[in-house]
Amino acid sequence: MAQEYSVSLAKLVKNNSLKALYTPKELEEIFIKSKDVNRPGLILAGYHDFFDPTRIQFFGLTEFGFIDSLTREKRAQCLEHFFSYKPSCIISTRNIEPADDFMELAKKFEVPVLQTADSTSGSMSTLISFLGVELAERITRHGVFVEVYGEGVLIVGNSGVGKSETAIELINRGHRLIADDAVEIRRVSSKSLVGTAPENIRHFMELRGVGVINARNLFGIGAVKMTEKIDIIINLELWDENKVYDRLGLEEEYMDILGIKIPAITVPVKPGRNLAIIIECAAMNNRQKRMGYNATKELLQSLGMVDDDVPGSAPNVLEVWH
Repeated sequence: MAQEYSVSLAKLVKNNSLKALYTPKELEEIFIKSKDVNRPGLILAGYHDFFDPTRIQFFGLTEFGFIDSLTREKRAQCLEHFFSYKPSCIISTRNIEPADDFMELAKKFEVPVLQTADSTSGSMSTLISFLGVELAERITRHGVFVEVYGEGVLIVGNSGVGKSETAIELINRGHRLIADDAVEIRRVSSKSLVGTAPENIRHFMELRGVGVINARNLFGIGAVKMTEKIDIIINLELWDENKVYDRLGLEEEYMDILGIKIPAITVPVKPGRNLAIIIECAAMNNRQKRMGYNATKELLQSLGMVDDDVPGSAPNVLEVWH
């Protein structure tokens, strides 16, 4: 069973510039668990099938206009029916002040009521994005996460292979650190993963022989970043003389994380190899592939060959090249 995550109303209010009109408890004691939000037009009209009270409910001009158009008796029945489901939270948009009967029912059923100056559509969009990150499915992986030329590069490999040392060289070359040692990965959509550092070790790095350093204090604020999308995974491993490494990149490799496949490559490590430059090239090459350009395919075409001519026979291609 998937782990359920939540975000406190205090954090939601702080990060989205909301104002609390009423809360039955302290904001820190109230939690939101659904990433979805809702405009309760149908349930106000009497259709309650599939209504999900765990979703935040938005009341804008349309919703308030509808209940204001009802007779006093119908209005009371409508609001009583709605509040009886005890929705997790209500947000009033455009700084609309809910009427007294609305607030009385909110207090009766202990439903938090918040307020925003934004339009309904705009505030919903902002909140959906916020909840998508805060309530995303997540795991923590051992590795180093850096931004290289705008690409999120997750560097993995066995302990001691040189991940942190490579990251330091990348930072020194103008790139940015997101996380070292532990990377918290969140599935923010069906197509993308976002990586960040656990708050208690953010910006810290461990270098064998040196100890722990703070990358933000040592290299400046421009050397670190809070979060980034994961675009490519680079696996560092010690060079194995008996292993045949990919020399052309004919076969696309992927690593599955939380059900999403991320492009992955394996880079062998041995003395004399400049890993920082290799990772820079890998990041730029990955961006070119995403934009539709593949250097390997262009090489094959220039040699008068196609992919089917070289199934798993990269050395033959290299002989033609040379």
